[in-house]
Amino acid sequence: MDTITAAAPRKLLGVGLYTAAEASGLTGISSIRIRLWLTGYAHGPRDRPGWSDPLWTPQLPRSGKDVALGFRDLIELRFVASFIVAGISLHSIRRALVIGRQMVGDERPFSTTWFRIDGRTIFLQVSTEAEEPTLIDLFHRQYAFNRAVEPSFRDIDFAEAAAERWWPMSRRSRALVDPTRTFGHPIVAEHRVPTQALADAAIAEGSVAKVAKLFELPIGAVRDAVAFERRAA
Repeated sequence: MDTITAAAPRKLLGVGLYTAAEASGLTGISSIRIRLWLTGYAHGPRDRPGWSDPLWTPQLPRSGKDVALGFRDLIELRFVASFIVAGISLHSIRRALVIGRQMVGDERPFSTTWFRIDGRTIFLQVSTEAEEPTLIDLFHRQYAFNRAVEPSFRDIDFAEAAAERWWPMSRRSRALVDPTRTFGHPIVAEHRVPTQALADAAIAEGSVAKVAKLFELPIGAVRDAVAFERRAA
């Protein structure tokens, strides 16, 4: 994975560091969409262009022309994508973010413990304003809300206030994204070895067993790393 070298390492500790391309590989959201959501975009006819502001300001300053994201940005993006898949418009998501910030006091309310407990309240308020049938139908029914949102919580570890760690291949896999380790780039949990290093070594050696012996790791850990990097690619 590429890295942004312009940011000071001390400022990145516990924050994470990802380009749009890296965030795309981790979340499955296209890098183009990530850039549009986090930098804003023009729309409408050329003679009367409109402008949509970013959904929120990323945790890190831009590096050149590319957007730089932190770990919380990744988690927030996952929720936005899940809402869109559920049929909720970007306009309503924007409104939910505004209300959520007021309620939670956090720029990224979707990735907080409060949202995990009572996020439905945000969208219930939006539904009374939006007159959007899909939104009203979805969030007036508790089971529908859980079906749309709960899967995004299952692979996240929360600290006191917000998302802390993410298991991108599910908790059964050893692949872990932890912003306090290797600037948030995926590692093999417990062993703290970057998944990319193991996957690259497996290609070079032509054998998962050889890599496991070389790094003194269980074969299963190396297999998880290889599987994760293949999916991210």
